[in-house]
Amino acid sequence: MLEWLAENWGNILVIAVLLLAVGAVVYFRVRARRAGRGGCGGCAGCAMKDICHEKYKKNL
Repeated sequence: MLEWLAENWGNILVIAVLLLAVGAVVYFRVRARRAGRGGCGGCAGCAMKDICHEKYKKNL
């Protein structure tokens, strides 16, 4: 077992770093989504802003 770890420590380290990076991305994306921030810069720069919130504008 120790021999296998000694032979593959580089691969294990790279995989661990990649898993941490993916985990951090998922964590911050979920956190942003729960805070009401979507995946884009907001409605101001969106090409569909007039269509997307059409119901809301009619109620004003």
